[in-house]
Amino acid sequence: MNSKLGLDSAKIAKARALAASIAKNVQDFADGYTTVAVERTICRLLGIDGIDANGVPLPNVVVDELKAQGLLNEGVIYYMGAAVAATGLTPNQIAESIADGKFEISKVHPISPEESEKALQPFITASIEHIRARRARREEYLRTIGEGPKPYLYVIVATGNIYEDVVQAEAAARQGADIIAVIRTTGQSLLDYVPYGATTEGFGGTFATQENFRIMRAALDKVGEEVGRYIRLCNYCSGLCMPEIAVMGALEGLDVMLNDALYGILFRDINMQRTLIDQYFSRVINGFAGVIINTGEDNYLTTADAVEAAHTVLASDIINEQLALLAGLPEEQMGLGHAFEMDPMLENGFLYELAQAQMIREIFPKAPLKYMPPTKFMTGNIFRGHIQDALFNIIGIWTNQGLQLLGMPTEAIHTPFMSDRFLSIENAKYIFNNMKNIGDEVEFKEGGIIRERAHKVLNDATDLLERMNEEGLFSALEKGIFGDVKRPRNGGKGLDGVVAKGKNYSNPFINLMKGVK
Repeated sequence: MNSKLGLDSAKIAKARALAASIAKNVQDFADGYTTVAVERTICRLLGIDGIDANGVPLPNVVVDELKAQGLLNEGVIYYMGAAVAATGLTPNQIAESIADGKFEISKVHPISPEESEKALQPFITASIEHIRARRARREEYLRTIGEGPKPYLYVIVATGNIYEDVVQAEAAARQGADIIAVIRTTGQSLLDYVPYGATTEGFGGTFATQENFRIMRAALDKVGEEVGRYIRLCNYCSGLCMPEIAVMGALEGLDVMLNDALYGILFRDINMQRTLIDQYFSRVINGFAGVIINTGEDNYLTTADAVEAAHTVLASDIINEQLALLAGLPEEQMGLGHAFEMDPMLENGFLYELAQAQMIREIFPKAPLKYMPPTKFMTGNIFRGHIQDALFNIIGIWTNQGLQLLGMPTEAIHTPFMSDRFLSIENAKYIFNNMKNIGDEVEFKEGGIIRERAHKVLNDATDLLERMNEEGLFSALEKGIFGDVKRPRNGGKGLDGVVAKGKNYSNPFINLMKGVK
């Protein structure tokens, strides 16, 4: 891509090299540890599902038992493989026996890691083939009924009741939406387990469960066939169950996942060590499943000033890109986040927003960027809000964004009605059609406001990455570099779920999934 902004390609390459060094240091740390969430994810990949008599998910039953016995460092694969080899039962049957108090996995006769993996091979292969088939199903839909043009029109449903969410989602798809995001219920990211079954009583959103995923996927496939356009389904695999929810989405055919450790660290106070370890496995899974990840840099501008902190968004996007590459996630599945969040009273604010969006597009030419609408300065004045959203949509089509999360005129008032969603979709479709090729037609003046702004943000981001490379990502997060939020390395939620890997530890799913289509 030729730079319309005249960006310095050598400066971009330097920024990437610095981010790659930062990401490598994080990965070197993460490679030495596992977590309770990673091991529960492995349980699910072995076919362990369901709940015990007290409603505790069986993956938690198995992992909590190993952790209580001080054995989690060797991993689920090692002990479950030995149990399968000794009993001839399936992993799920063994999990049920542990839950019933009829089997002590800690007393199973040890065998070699290789023998454990061999005993589990049929279950490993079954889950790999299931996810591969889900991906093929999506690709067949895209080949036969097609999809909407980019930017994809991305809207939310958030009733708390999965069955009501289905009604809202079907209506949105008929109105023209391309992506339906089922907003997750308030606080679920802090649960260290995944609720089971269909749910009808969420607050501020609906619980992310495998059954809810299945219900919504089936509904969107049906309405997609009706309207002749594949409808993508989005949910959240951030939080303390990041890789678990990623694999549930992979098994049920989700297309887009909010998947960003930095967001969880900053805005949910999740321990940085725990969530960066979890993030790696979750991104390996999402890469294999063909899922587009969304990162949360847009949120930085809700707590920090969008003019002063713009370079932190770019720096974080570049770090997230490098972390994703280490997990084998292709650029085409990186929905890196940024936002339209400058004060609408700022003189020439639209030009600064345009500079930011064009710069992000040029630096990440293959990524289906996730562009977020104005929220911080929405006031409840629905008429001004609709204009703010229109300006946001103009920049979205002008700079060829990938996922356009549509703003609602009633932002800051209430959860959207179906009529609100219709107005937002109508707004975007009108602008996208009338301004379809504006990005091909308009150039930016050398030495003008837009070019100069982009150059400044790139320079500031590179300087920031240089400082971060010297001290490391953990230290930078402790100092509040992103979003003006400081978090301690050994604080936050979930650190007690981190364990160093033992000599018998293995996770065969990494090699089977990483970088593989």
